[in-house]
Amino acid sequence: MEVESEKSGSDGKVWSFCRMPFWQTHTPSSSSSTASYMHNVHQQNQSLQSLDRSTHQSSATVSSVAKSLLPTRRRLSLDPPNKLHFPYEPGKQVKSAIAIKNTCKSHVAFKFQTTAPKSCYMRPPGGILAPGESIIATVFKFVEPLENNERPIDQKSKVKFKIMSLKVKGEMDYVPELFDEQKDQVAVEQILRVIFLDPERPSPALEKLKRQLAEAEAAQEARKKLPEETGPRVAGKGLVLDEWKERRERYLAQQQVEGVDSV
Repeated sequence: MEVESEKSGSDGKVWSFCRMPFWQTHTPSSSSSTASYMHNVHQQNQSLQSLDRSTHQSSATVSSVAKSLLPTRRRLSLDPPNKLHFPYEPGKQVKSAIAIKNTCKSHVAFKFQTTAPKSCYMRPPGGILAPGESIIATVFKFVEPLENNERPIDQKSKVKFKIMSLKVKGEMDYVPELFDEQKDQVAVEQILRVIFLDPERPSPALEKLKRQLAEAEAAQEARKKLPEETGPRVAGKGLVLDEWKERRERYLAQQQVEGVDSV
């Protein structure tokens, strides 16, 4: 009976132990570990998302910087490509020429600018070229007289010209305001330096300049003979506009008014 009692007691102890599910004894620590694990996973996901955003932003920044460092794709082909040749004749107004060709598949507007608008002007000052179309522009400049017994070879000019381009939608009349309305789309094609040539010394550059000036003059005479409605788009009305003369007249008129007011 004692043995049965011990067995019974032993069984009671065993059953009383087994009656309690084993997982209940570890519930607090197990829940804490699960919560800690989920928290760590959440933090890792946030870190990965933050890293992904920073990587994307960094890539976008690098892409924008790289894009800004890339050379601008040219819309126009220029000849000469980066300079304007003028015969050196002190005290006279001389001429240069440059061929401009549209190399795009769309219409392109171009515009001249200069650092010396009072002594230089362009004909035409701007225009619109169809795909593959070309024109020879003429540039006029007044050459200052010689000083201190300078020779032509010693005379240098700080005057520069800039040619800008803008893609436009189809054929239209050219107006300078196009470049103000779409500033973000304007590209600087080239900065042109002034190079003087000795008119008494034959050179390939001087011969090329004479040939281009003759072609520009012939093209201008041909345009004058065209009916106004079929004239070129360069001036917007079929005839080339001389903006420099109008600007010069306004400047002189303003100077006279200011002179009268100051007396």
